Amino acid sequence: MRSGHLGRRLARMQQPWRSSPALLAIPLGLIIVITIVDLRSPQYVHLGPLLVIAPAITASFSGPWATGLIGALAVAAQVVIAVFHGGLTTTNHVAQIIALTVLSVFVVLVCLVRERRKRELARVRSVSEAAQRALLRPVPHRLGPLRFGSSYLAAEEEACIGGDLYAVTRTESGTRVIIGDVRGKGLASVGEAATLLGAFQEAAHQHTTLPALASALDRSVCRYLTHFPEADAEAPEHFITALLLEIPDHEPVARMTHCGHPPPLLVSHGGVTTAESTRPAPPLGMCGLVPDLYTLHEFAFWPGDTLLLYTDGVIEARDHNNAFYPLAERVAQWTRSSPEALVQNIQRDLLAHAEGSLGDDAALLAIQRVRPSS
Repeated sequence: MRSGHLGRRLARMQQPWRSSPALLAIPLGLIIVITIVDLRSPQYVHLGPLLVIAPAITASFSGPWATGLIGALAVAAQVVIAVFHGGLTTTNHVAQIIALTVLSVFVVLVCLVRERRKRELARVRSVSEAAQRALLRPVPHRLGPLRFGSSYLAAEEEACIGGDLYAVTRTESGTRVIIGDVRGKGLASVGEAATLLGAFQEAAHQHTTLPALASALDRSVCRYLTHFPEADAEAPEHFITALLLEIPDHEPVARMTHCGHPPPLLVSHGGVTTAESTRPAPPLGMCGLVPDLYTLHEFAFWPGDTLLLYTDGVIEARDHNNAFYPLAERVAQWTRSSPEALVQNIQRDLLAHAEGSLGDDAALLAIQRVRPSS
């Protein structure tokens, strides 16, 4: 995304460099060297203007106070040079002292503005992370006979949330899962994602079948779009692709209702296949659909098998040759991985494929049925 996760990792890598007090030795050394060389040079040679390098360098790794201190030392050094190298009252030295003072103050002001923007960005990031935790509740590592691994990469610059979503909930006889993708990306799609997640958490316990659950979710999304500020003009352009799963605790099967979302990958017996639905329905939010368009597809899901759910931001990520990310081909390399390791491997490989810049939000959810002895 540049991914928010990638950006935070880079920031942590850079922090030791930015915060090291030992780096102040560099501008201090420059001031000393420039002053000594200038004092030993002929009077017609003026190296004092080079002192501005010291506060400029300091601003790259330190704050306004340290930068101001180095700037003051640079001005003091220029005064020393003027006293012992031609006279303090000469026009040239007066101009150099004034210019160095003005430039040092300007560099300090730039540092102050940068620090203020950094604090604002930190507050925005904190709010964004809190919103993500409230919207996308962390998926547990273990729930009933299932193990989970999840990953979310937001495409929006410096954002942690977007239009992709997933959720897991327990029912009396098993586990229900949703993964979805709101049309568009970034903060503009968060409202629709929140609406669908809230509706799923409530409706998942009220409907006995996935088609009935899909119909209820479709009605919730349509109600939200009806009250959308620009519903008359843009409602036809808003929809959510979704995939609903039901995994019974005591049957080696998984049931799926497909609402225009990419089908999951099934990792079984060391191979990778696509769990296609024979009759996928249109996405949620296409108001006016007949409820019986939502159908149920059942397939085997044995202990040790893993299901990988994903959004189209994964399979539509492109490399420098404009080639799509070959998800199934890459997953085949990690068929023995745990759900957590599988999504981590895919996340690293995906960012490398896209050179760290995703064009759309990307979500991954891996589900493994645990063997009885696990």
